[in-house]
Amino acid sequence: MNGPRNTRSARPLNHRPLARPNPNVATALQSIGVFGFVLVLLIFLHGESGSALKGPGGVELALARFSAIVGTYLMIILVVLISRIPWLERSVGQDKLVHWHRRIGPWPLWLITIHVVLVLLGYAKQSSTTVFHQLWTFIKTYPDMLMAFVAYGLLMMAGITSIRIARRRLKYETWWVVHLYLYLALALSIAHQIKTGIYFITSPTYVHIWLGVWIVLALSIASFRVGLPVLRNLRHQLRVAAVEEAGPGVYSVICTGRRLERLPIAGGQFFQWRFLTRELWWHAHPYSLSALPRPPYIRFTVKALGDQSSVMRHLTPGTRVFIEGPYGAFTHHVRKSNRVALIGAGVGVTPLRALLEDLPRSVDVVVLIRASTVEDLLLHDEIEALMKGRTGRYLPVVGSREDIRLNSKTLRELIPDLASRDVYVCGPEAFSEMVERSAAKIGTDPERIHHEVFAF
Repeated sequence: MNGPRNTRSARPLNHRPLARPNPNVATALQSIGVFGFVLVLLIFLHGESGSALKGPGGVELALARFSAIVGTYLMIILVVLISRIPWLERSVGQDKLVHWHRRIGPWPLWLITIHVVLVLLGYAKQSSTTVFHQLWTFIKTYPDMLMAFVAYGLLMMAGITSIRIARRRLKYETWWVVHLYLYLALALSIAHQIKTGIYFITSPTYVHIWLGVWIVLALSIASFRVGLPVLRNLRHQLRVAAVEEAGPGVYSVICTGRRLERLPIAGGQFFQWRFLTRELWWHAHPYSLSALPRPPYIRFTVKALGDQSSVMRHLTPGTRVFIEGPYGAFTHHVRKSNRVALIGAGVGVTPLRALLEDLPRSVDVVVLIRASTVEDLLLHDEIEALMKGRTGRYLPVVGSREDIRLNSKTLRELIPDLASRDVYVCGPEAFSEMVERSAAKIGTDPERIHHEVFAF
């Protein structure tokens, strides 16, 4: 197929570059987040009274209200971090957003759990009854309380499946479906907050502020997680054009689409790919582009490991493709200098190949690719072609992991000036961690070591 093979050319045609990330976006959103937290604390302090604390269960109920409003606000922050806001994605990168999401994640779960426990204890003390009787009273007589308990159960389900041990045992599809229920949990909890929250019962202003926050959040999710992907796919109409073997157990999927010159993309970024067949339509996985788009073609390369990636070689031409993205800050925009080292292994070579294609010609670049055998050097000919006529070196390193380890000693021998370069690393997790540690040990500024992970 002559058309798809032309995606291997050294230079892209009619390619729309990604807008340079604006670091002020992340700073502005952080400021908004801090302002919102201060506002939440003011609402709490304004709504509490000394007399309420002195009554039976007063302290428990005050702490319950505090944990509820802070926990809910942190839950809003969690959703914002994964709402795929394009400006935030470009400025920070999805890996950092996911990292922050995971770091913050346990706090709202614990705070909302504390809220549930303290509310039961406080009201049981006020009514001189048992916690279980109070629970039944809540469900039977309080407005929207049953929905609130269902929301809490769904929230805990999402939280438990996010624990690292559980996450590693789950298929991505199962984890994804469970986390869709998080949105249902948030929707079910809103009525309970407004109708029974003491701050909102006594202040229409607080109701308007709180509802406004939820409306903005809902619009963000609808716009960036649903609306933008749908519009983008209606515009580009991607279909599978061909599947080609790129190496042992590695396949390049080449898609064709309309108006791909209008797709803003940078080398090193990835999409969430969904193939609209009976078996695969509900699967979505992150795969980096292995070349910049050459309209009407776009390509990614994947190793046949998981359930979906293993069936890539069997995709038939004409299969419809649904994409979400592009995502990621693993691009040339984050470099601090005009001297770069691209270090990769395995299928991690693919985003580095696209990144190499996108680097300005003025950049001095060293490409170091590690593979067990010559056959495992993915996209070897393409990388050689891209390196011709530009300043730098291509260093294919072949050998077993035991014989060749990219520790600080080896890296210093291969790239003597590594400490003065921006280092981009992509490969298996253990490989990437070793290279990052070794580069830091040599003296590379941590801000010049760039990587991106795609794990859920």
